[in-house]
Amino acid sequence: MASRRAAIGLIALGFSAFAATAVVPVSSALAVDYPTRPVRFVVGYPAGGATDILARLIGQKLSERTGQQFVVENKPGAGNNIGTESVVNAEPDGYTILLVNPANYINATLYGKLSFNFVRDIAPVAAFHRTANVMTVNKDITAKTVAEFIAYVKANPGKVNMASSGNGTSVHLSGEMFMMLSGAKMQHVPYRGAAPAITDMLGGQVQVIFDNMPSIIQHIRSGSLRALAVTTTEKSSLLPDVPTVAETVPGYEASALFGMGAPKKTPPEIIAKLNADVNAVLADPAVKAKLIDLGGEPLIGPPEAFGKMIVAETEKWEKVVKAAGLKVE
Repeated sequence: MASRRAAIGLIALGFSAFAATAVVPVSSALAVDYPTRPVRFVVGYPAGGATDILARLIGQKLSERTGQQFVVENKPGAGNNIGTESVVNAEPDGYTILLVNPANYINATLYGKLSFNFVRDIAPVAAFHRTANVMTVNKDITAKTVAEFIAYVKANPGKVNMASSGNGTSVHLSGEMFMMLSGAKMQHVPYRGAAPAITDMLGGQVQVIFDNMPSIIQHIRSGSLRALAVTTTEKSSLLPDVPTVAETVPGYEASALFGMGAPKKTPPEIIAKLNADVNAVLADPAVKAKLIDLGGEPLIGPPEAFGKMIVAETEKWEKVVKAAGLKVE
């Protein structure tokens, strides 16, 4: 009888052990080994630009860390929307991810007929960094400060041209925010990218641009263009003597936030794994130095923190887009 009870006990113990292992979620088991094959890292811009450079920097380091290739896939078009839509509609298995950039927050309001809602349809994975744009003028502008520039624009209505790298870009919207908050009205002149805009800045055809730090800083350092202010709430270590716009225009903040997103139904265990790997990459001194060169310190944190940033950025740019009366159908 005793031996029978012992046998029953062993059977029950074995069943309990089986049951314990049987309830482990499949997604948890997958996350332990993730990734087991190459990951597509989608960038909504052509190769060679600042956004592409950032994706390749992070992707290469993730490849080294995980032992699987993070392959940058450039899918330009429709102001970044084609690349974003391809990720929204991808299999939510962690093998298709998105380089999140300022166009994602701006386009949510700028475009009237998107097939997706970015805040709803993309799961935040991790922030990379936040970069400053630089309010820069050419040598024909005598103003040395933001206050002097505002006074100059108001004294010369219709005579100051504001360049940008294209309609709806963060460069354009940074200028629109400046006009909205300062009351200094300028003529917007959009270009097909930063390079031709800067060429005309140097030639005097346009007078001011709120350009991304990486593409404008060499011209500031050479003295061919003059920086009046950076668009972040804090000064930049790359231009430590340049003040912020907010010191003169209260409430102004127009930084460019970058990070990684995934399709919304991607298992949370995989998102947590990706987040941990990205944060480890961002903590690498060599990566940190490169990010600073690209305009901002790394932002290390959980997916939830990046999600809150995305919502805040989308709401911020919604106000600017609506105030400027901008819309793309």
